[in-house]
Amino acid sequence: MSAVKELVVEADGGSRGNPGPAGYGAVVRDAASGETLAEIAEAIGHATNNVAEYRGLIAGLRVAAEVDPAARVRVRMDSKLVVEQMSGRWKIKHPDMIPLAREAEGWAARLGSVTYEWIPRAQNSHADRLANEAMDAAARGEEWEPSAPETPAWSAATTKPLTTILLRHGETPLSVEKRFAGTGDHPLTENGLAQAQAAALALKDRGIEAIITSPLSRCRATAAEVSAVTGLDIQVEEDLRETDFGEWEGLTFKEAGERWPAEMKAWLADPSAAPPGGESFASVSRRVRKALDRIKKRHPEGRVLLVSHVTPIKLLVKDALGAPMASLYRMHLDVAALSTVAWYADGPATLRSFNDTHHLA
Repeated sequence: MSAVKELVVEADGGSRGNPGPAGYGAVVRDAASGETLAEIAEAIGHATNNVAEYRGLIAGLRVAAEVDPAARVRVRMDSKLVVEQMSGRWKIKHPDMIPLAREAEGWAARLGSVTYEWIPRAQNSHADRLANEAMDAAARGEEWEPSAPETPAWSAATTKPLTTILLRHGETPLSVEKRFAGTGDHPLTENGLAQAQAAALALKDRGIEAIITSPLSRCRATAAEVSAVTGLDIQVEEDLRETDFGEWEGLTFKEAGERWPAEMKAWLADPSAAPPGGESFASVSRRVRKALDRIKKRHPEGRVLLVSHVTPIKLLVKDALGAPMASLYRMHLDVAALSTVAWYADGPATLRSFNDTHHLA
């Protein structure tokens, strides 16, 4: 049995005016190595310092649960109020704090265990920086984005890369009508099957060493065509599935916008916003990164085919380029299109091709 992972969550929040323009930041680290596993920050409008600090705690616990729900978590904050109240030593009296504390308790209950520790502000600089970055971005009318890894452009990598060939599944009835198709199991059309077969023939001599697919049937069926011409087994990676669009599943963009105008506006503006009953792009991004990390461990180099969907493929391309989340709206990805990214262990990732559909001509 593997050891339970230990995580450290550092969280902070601030308000410029108390109350005033506010934001929070949180970072999740591996307790053993100190490696940063995730960062999150957000501007939250007009609020007090205490509200912002609680919001930072909630976000940190939520992300920790996504990293490893069985983990033992040590929360470190420079807010004496939050630490003492969450530890049960101080009574929560302010009505604004009670629902926030209950929400934090709910996320803590989803983890293996959670303890709280007060630290001086100087030791909480990472979370403090994230909170201020979120407030600064809001003041500019922008959204906070995680910093891209600081790797020099065109650095001389000395390792062989893992090359991922990214194949979007073939056409489905919903893609024909441009409807939201998330985690629903939508089959390929006859044309979609023909597209998958054409992609398989184009990939036959590309030196692919493994086929890894989303669990959804439209991707499995597409992957099966490649398996038929290469003889490779198919591996399933759950985190390569499409975004859960919740109540918008099966609707057109227009239909969803007419029924949920405020939610649609928020979703287009904020990657942490989710469709009603669905999943945010920020959440999808975190699980797709985890999937890529697992794939890199199994296949540190060579050529691997990933059969997935629009959002996961765009997110991988975004990460390879170090681009902001808004870049997703500026990429067009056709059904059965091929894209290629090389991931170097000691250098930057490189996008080799994007939305290649020559095999469909």
